[in-house]
Amino acid sequence: MIPKDLLYSRSHEWTRVDNGTAVVGITHFAQEQLGDLTYVELPEAGTTVSAGAEMGSVESVKAASELYSPVTGEVVEVNADLASSPELVNQEPYGAGWMIKVKVAAEPEGLLSAGEYADLVASEQH
Repeated sequence: MIPKDLLYSRSHEWTRVDNGTAVVGITHFAQEQLGDLTYVELPEAGTTVSAGAEMGSVESVKAASELYSPVTGEVVEVNADLASSPELVNQEPYGAGWMIKVKVAAEPEGLLSAGEYADLVASEQH
């Protein structure tokens, strides 16, 4: 359940960069660890996010967790559906549960391939 066409951060966010715009969300592993999400807090459009810096948070029945941006740039769109339906992240973390779109200032660096991310997840499950 790790799409091969995405890049991953060590903090369990994913990104897909297409024509200078990055779509960002959290991974299947991350939403599974958190459990049923009850609240998603995201930056507003127009906000600048920095790779590796906090960009929001999610709350679930189990825990609250910070979200970290895998890319640097300006938020151009926020998934408004998550305000009323945070469970979309649990149901479709790589689809309808995307979080923000960012006009990237530079190519992302230091992110993991699908294979590298699979190894990271495997190491955290033991």
